[in-house]
This record gives sequence, C-alpha cells and structure tokens, in this order.
Amino acid sequence: MPDETGRPLRADAQRNREKILAAAVRVFAEDGLHAHLERIAKEAGVGSGTLYRNFPTREVLIEAAYRNELAKLCDAAPRLLSDLPPREALRAWMGRFIDYATAKMGMADALRALVDSGVNPYAQSHDMMLEAIASLLDANTAAGTIRTDIGPTDLFAALTGIALASGRAEQREQAERLLDLTFDGLSVRS
Repeated sequence: MPDETGRPLRADAQRNREKILAAAVRVFAEDGLHAHLERIAKEAGVGSGTLYRNFPTREVLIEAAYRNELAKLCDAAPRLLSDLPPREALRAWMGRFIDYATAKMGMADALRALVDSGVNPYAQSHDMMLEAIASLLDANTAAGTIRTDIGPTDLFAALTGIALASGRAEQREQAERLLDLTFDGLSVRS
C-alpha cells in the first residue's frame, strides 16, 4: 500500500498501519465515537506518534478503518475462488460478510459522525460489494451450482437483511443458520 506521496510503505510501516486499523475497528466498536486514540495506539503496539503520522485526525482513522474492512471483504472473493470450489467460496464469503457487517455496526456511531462531517466513507462501497458478489455468483453459475435467476443485488439484499437482524457478535449462531438457509435457497433444484 502506498503512502500519501504514492511511494510504497516499508514492510514494518505497512504492518504498523494494519495493526492500527485492526485495533481501531475493535476500539471504535467497543467505545464508540469517543474512543481514545491513545488506546488504539496501545492496542496496536505502536506509539501515538506512529498513529498520528499515519492518521492525522480521528476522521481519517475512522474512514481508513472502514475502507480497510470493506477492502478485506471484497478482496477475499477472488482469493476464495482461487482456493476453494465456487460453492464453498461463496459460502465462506457470506460468513465474511457478516464479520464485516458486525464490525461496521460496532463502528456505527463513528461512521455516522464521519458522514455528518461531510465525508462519505460509503462512496464506492456498494459498487465494490456488488462486484465481489457478482464474481462469486458468476463462478457458481458457470459451475452449475446455483440458480441463475439470483443477481448480485438480490444476494446483497439478503445478506444485509441477515446482518441487520442478526449481525451483532452475540447473534452469530443465528446469523450462521440464516446464512445456511439463504445458501440453500441459492442451490440448483434437481
């Protein structure tokens, strides 16, 4: 990942950045908008200076943490398809969607404050998500493992519904059952 000047980050700087983003998601989910940035730095195992060098404001950190979670989810689709049969890749990705939604819900107050400040962290989210879903559906359609009348927007709506109904961490078992139900509904009927 490049820095703001376009130069690639050193490996240690990239690791620090990733640790900060992971800690930020956890801490904002636990403490909300007013999470202490010093706690995020401490949980990431870096100094405050490293945090502020990478993310000069709370808003920049919130946006980067959200976008990082989105990128991890969307980037997982081609990796899963290269490592697993299409049907297994789709189901694994659906579980990751719930992980993403749980993190996003935990950061809801921080994300709302970001939107209120005039920043739209969701600007490209929808298109990125639909592209990832389309790649998974296309691979399954080509393999003959799912119905052909289900499009990316349909699956996105179903997954969003599951996330809204059962996206909290303590509801994970229910979310998994609902994912299985949805996944079964995608299957080709013999």
